[in-house]
Amino acid sequence: MSNQNLRRVEAAARSALISVDAYDVELDLRTAEDPDAAGFRSRSTIGFSCTEAGAETFLDFIHGGVSSVVLNGRELPLDSAVDGSRIHLPDLDLVNVVTVDGTALYSRSGEGMHRFTDPADSRTYLYTQYEPADARRVFANFEQPDLKAAFTFHVTAPSGWEVASNAVETNRTELADGLSRWDFAPTQRISTYITTVLAGPYYKAADAWSGTMDDGSVLEIPLGAYCRASMARYFDPQNIFDITKRGLDYFHGLFAYPYPFGKYDSAFVPEYNLGAMENPGLVTFTEAYVFRSKATEAQYEARANTILHEMAHMWFGDLVTMAWWDDLWLKESFADYMGALAVDNATDFTNSWVSFANRRKAWAYVQDQLPTTHPIVADITDLEAAKQNFDGITYAKGASVLKQLVAYVGFDAFIEAARGYFRDHAYGNTTLADLLNALTSASGRDMGVWSRLWLETAGVPTLTPLVETDDDGVYTSVTVVQDAPDPVSGAQVPRPHRLRIGLYNPDSSGALVRTGSVEVDVAGPRTPIPELTGMQRPALLLLNDEDLTYAKIRFDNDSLQTLLHHVGRIPDPLARAVCFSALWNLVRDGALSAQDYIRLIVHAAPSETGAGVLQLLLDNARFAVERFAPAERRGALREALYSLVVEQLYAAEPGSDRQLIWARSAAALGRRSTSQTPLLRGLLDGTAEVPGLAVDSDLRWLLWQALAATSNASRAELEAELELDPTASGRVGFTTAAAAFPDAAVKAAAWQDAVHSDELSNQLLSATIEGFSIGSHELLSVFSADYFASLTLVWRSRSIELASRVVAGLFPGAQDLPEHMVPADHPVLVASMDWLEANPEAPAALRRIILEQQDQLLRALRAQAAGR
Repeated sequence: MSNQNLRRVEAAARSALISVDAYDVELDLRTAEDPDAAGFRSRSTIGFSCTEAGAETFLDFIHGGVSSVVLNGRELPLDSAVDGSRIHLPDLDLVNVVTVDGTALYSRSGEGMHRFTDPADSRTYLYTQYEPADARRVFANFEQPDLKAAFTFHVTAPSGWEVASNAVETNRTELADGLSRWDFAPTQRISTYITTVLAGPYYKAADAWSGTMDDGSVLEIPLGAYCRASMARYFDPQNIFDITKRGLDYFHGLFAYPYPFGKYDSAFVPEYNLGAMENPGLVTFTEAYVFRSKATEAQYEARANTILHEMAHMWFGDLVTMAWWDDLWLKESFADYMGALAVDNATDFTNSWVSFANRRKAWAYVQDQLPTTHPIVADITDLEAAKQNFDGITYAKGASVLKQLVAYVGFDAFIEAARGYFRDHAYGNTTLADLLNALTSASGRDMGVWSRLWLETAGVPTLTPLVETDDDGVYTSVTVVQDAPDPVSGAQVPRPHRLRIGLYNPDSSGALVRTGSVEVDVAGPRTPIPELTGMQRPALLLLNDEDLTYAKIRFDNDSLQTLLHHVGRIPDPLARAVCFSALWNLVRDGALSAQDYIRLIVHAAPSETGAGVLQLLLDNARFAVERFAPAERRGALREALYSLVVEQLYAAEPGSDRQLIWARSAAALGRRSTSQTPLLRGLLDGTAEVPGLAVDSDLRWLLWQALAATSNASRAELEAELELDPTASGRVGFTTAAAAFPDAAVKAAAWQDAVHSDELSNQLLSATIEGFSIGSHELLSVFSADYFASLTLVWRSRSIELASRVVAGLFPGAQDLPEHMVPADHPVLVASMDWLEANPEAPAALRRIILEQQDQLLRALRAQAAGR
């Protein structure tokens, strides 16, 4: 339908014309268990007011048919009222009631009402996912965040099911034919995109939290936790409740504003497109957080971070919501920062900021160097642009900048501003100006300049120490040089940085410990640091010690040499994380070769104590080998990394997280190498004994995928494994492995399924793409022409979620740079540039993906050229 992409100007005009009071939504899900039933009845009654009698507006509804539209008691002709995904409402009164009755469609893409049939027991599960604008796939509404209302849901479903929504259940009525009707209380005033419905034979655990508020009253919040029935044996709701209770304790004390949404349920659902979604009263999470196999402490920490991230949204995003998607950062940046802060302060995990530096901030640095980078406060002209803007800038760069803001204004002032922001704008919508006013009031500082430089300008600053010493190694001058080009204008826009500079030297044991530090303000292109003059040059001079600011950092030559040989000897985990992040940025920028990086990893990884950091180092090392190393050096580097992994697998403490990480890395490396095939097979059949290693279902599928990718497994063996593990996860593992065989016919079939068919669900589509992509350039290069020829059709015929997966996942980005070829002349780069030139009118979101993938390929080819 051509009119699904709501534009910002249309939304602004609609919100100027109307305000919405309440929705009453009836959903009849009795057809859900019938696989031939495409849709379900949806009836939406909306009360709203209009500023101008006789005016016209429209509702949003992506549907499978509309049976009636009744506006203020008169039935509208469907041929004129229903226009694609819009329902026109003419001749409005000042006070209006409209009822739309129609058919909504079940989804396989994770958008709208997703329907999933559990392969383990053939039971059907439903859940909704709407952000940014998919509530209109379930019921007719005014789909924009600033038209808040109270929502009352009524759901008809099989009697044996669990049914839940944002608000508490008020009544349940048994109907005929094994059906029941659930009625829910009205919600507070919230936006359409955070309403939700969950329905199916879910397992439910229950608990409660209570806390004493500032006024002495006691707030009681019922807690629930849901998962599929076949996953209940793996579910650990008490751990989830524990983190939830700690978060409620922490945020109530921090924000001094009671949790406003009555109950707090957490649902872990299959084939979920996101990590989680902050629906008030019923947060939905990816089922990957129900660990059916052994999980590392880092995985539990990541789950805790997600739980607390979503909880922060109850205030930043749900209570106070951005007016339009330009200010998406008003919720996501804050939740990302608050999630890390709460894990650090409210849980037993001790490495929250290390994980933030290694994972989240690294994501921001990558995103912010793409040609499609944008300011944190973005220019979002329509819904397609909004969908693409859930990226590393909005989440992780925004959170990093907030961490810098806290260092700039002080934590107390920051929290005082947040409290005032909630009080002033509860149940309303805000823009950047509203937050800046709260920060200015709390801190006494004019936040306008800070906002322009950090929130309204794109790009990653680079900080480099320029050092001079005398013959005795004493600093005669240290200057921090800032390179901060605006990627749009190319002009230098230096940012203000509050940062700590650490001096590290070896102690008697050889550990690199901090022996001094200075905290300074850096601004402008060159900032002298007189505090360091007269100090003995350390073994390592570390800019951005404690990771206070957002910038890539460089090292003087002596410090770089120290790190290349001794980075693993830094005992402070956050300092080590900052160094690892900076070194990886050097590799990505072509300033440090993949060969040098692998040598560094071989020395540093065995002593790395953080499981999450170790996993990231091995992931980066593998990526460096496959993408950044010249083709002629790749085999030797791959084997060097594999030798390290196997040696450490056998050396690791039995049953430890490290042992599991080494085993997973062996399987991942085994996708590209046959040298350790006997080990991988031995782990599967038990002939290769690694004491303490649990070769459980998830690890088994990783091993099978490696064997399939190297032609050391058969289809029959994969099918036999699937019979032993007939679960949703087993089906994903099988699909990836089955598409991984290095066989032209297998690849052609996977390509057909992913590109030219729409039979796959979101999760199985991703699994097919992953398996297809495991292959040599020679094997996959034949599909490049069809990739570019199919882009427009894929985008037009799929939902934006599925189309984005195909376009990004199948871009032919794993390429070798032939000797004597300039990177920009590579045929795939030329083909992508030709497509962009030939398709100037292609949707901006589609062009953005191509531009980003093209840039990633160019970066890899440049790194290969620099490594020769």
